[in-house]
Amino acid sequence: MSGTCSAADHSPSSARCRLTVLALAGCGGNASHALPTTNDGRPASVGVASTGLGDVLVDRQGRTLYLFERDSGTMSACTDACAVNWPPLRVRGTPLVGSGAKRSDVGTTARPDGISQLTYNGHPLYTFVNDKKPGDTNGEGINAFGGSWFAVSAAGAKVVPLARSRRAGAGTATNDSGSPRCAPARLEER
Repeated sequence: MSGTCSAADHSPSSARCRLTVLALAGCGGNASHALPTTNDGRPASVGVASTGLGDVLVDRQGRTLYLFERDSGTMSACTDACAVNWPPLRVRGTPLVGSGAKRSDVGTTARPDGISQLTYNGHPLYTFVNDKKPGDTNGEGINAFGGSWFAVSAAGAKVVPLARSRRAGAGTATNDSGSPRCAPARLEER
């Protein structure tokens, strides 16, 4: 079976195209549904999970965590409408660290509203409102609110797709042809 659909295969009943569509639909999906836990089994504030981008940091619900390039050190530059679209990973008390994440890289920073935000390797961490289920990476490479957003690797580096494509606004990241982006990723050191 070829990896593309011919004009004759575009009918709704075409098994070949249904398989292609199903394969593409899983691009932003989750390769691992396990939620991060501590060594003693408690839900972790941050951990590592496999996604279409590779292993990235996730919150206790398995949502991908992002860094905002506009942030300065541990000071968040994302407030108001930005924080509605890119909710900060807020934490009360001592953050619990799950498997794959390094305790020494976990910290907190005070936000302008006085709430503590989790940091990793000096980066304030955020989720993305258009990531609807564990493993979604729809915020990867988006340029919005004056800066670019990237998933964070276990090493604390931004994850950059090899076929880098950015666009303004929110939603599913796409490549230059408008198709969902499923390119392999590489780590980019900070």
